[in-house]
Amino acid sequence: MISLAFLQNMGVPGIILIVLVVVLLFGGKKIPELMKGLGQGMKEFKDASKDGSSEKKEVEE
Repeated sequence: MISLAFLQNMGVPGIILIVLVVVLLFGGKKIPELMKGLGQGMKEFKDASKDGSSEKKEVEE
């Protein structure tokens, strides 16, 4: 599993810096579209992983 230990030491200034960089790179109007696409991608991945696990159970039986 990927270690996310660096997030524990980041703090508020680090988060603010990351948000500012994202806004500068993508602009304020693109961020909602990016988040919507990210959410849809995560939902599709979750649904696909559920389908894969159910198919795996059927094969094992």
